[in-house]
Amino acid sequence: MPAFTDPFRRPRTRSLLAVGSVAAGALFLAACGDGASSEGAGSDGATPAPAALHSHIHGLGVDPEDGRLYVATHEGIFTPDGTGSPRLVGDSRDDFMGFTVAGPKTFLASGHPAPGSDQPADHGLIKSTDAGKSWKTASLKGQADFHSLDHAKGVIYGYDSTRGLLRVSEDGTHWQNRARLQALDFAVDPEDPSKVVATTADGVARSTDGGASFGPGEGPGMEYLSWATPDSLFGVDFTGALSVSSDGGATWKKTATVPGGQPQALTAVDERHILVATQDGIYESRDAGKSFTKRLSVANGDHH
Repeated sequence: MPAFTDPFRRPRTRSLLAVGSVAAGALFLAACGDGASSEGAGSDGATPAPAALHSHIHGLGVDPEDGRLYVATHEGIFTPDGTGSPRLVGDSRDDFMGFTVAGPKTFLASGHPAPGSDQPADHGLIKSTDAGKSWKTASLKGQADFHSLDHAKGVIYGYDSTRGLLRVSEDGTHWQNRARLQALDFAVDPEDPSKVVATTADGVARSTDGGASFGPGEGPGMEYLSWATPDSLFGVDFTGALSVSSDGGATWKKTATVPGGQPQALTAVDERHILVATQDGIYESRDAGKSFTKRLSVANGDHH
């Protein structure tokens, strides 16, 4: 079957469902200077710039055990170190596309092996139980490319971008195929996995049968969705406008505009704690989007 593409994708948008290829204009991720260590200052007394890397950002997550931020990128999983600089977790330089924190130190992901690997092009579903230090194949190795993952009540949902297909598993091993749709991102009600929403060219489409079928897209167009609580579904559009829905996506209320331009990823940890990656930074809000603090800086740079 030919690879699935999103016909409505904006050329400038790097999304969770975008193909994970290296291209000019890749994002340059660097830590903010706040609180950086002064060790190793140059002969002129200036503090060296914090460590940085060139990589696309595909996902964000927070470990509920220690509150640590994790950033899924084209070249591995990163987390801020003691100085606030991004540090590679483990030694994997794989391309992590779909990414979600499923529990304490428990991550689910998908993507592609690093260049030069002899592994199949698509990871299928992989799982880490040590906060991203190591990964094991759970299922569908070489058979699925999940560019978006979510979970609720023990049920795992994955959007297989190569087929434009929503797939569901209760154990991470055996999968059921659900609806085919042209979606950019999706989210599941954390208390009722029968309720699923997806971003489409026509707006947010809703399902009440676990993604077996979806109604037409309607309402504001969104890039990314994250469902924190049953009455706190967050969405961000391509301008960075953040909105919240208290009725499962039927109606929306704009709460703020996230700094930094177009979004790259969105994760709502709870009804007040939100993380958004945009063109110039990863921003965090702990008041439901009323205010944001930059956690990491992002600037455009060439990637070769």
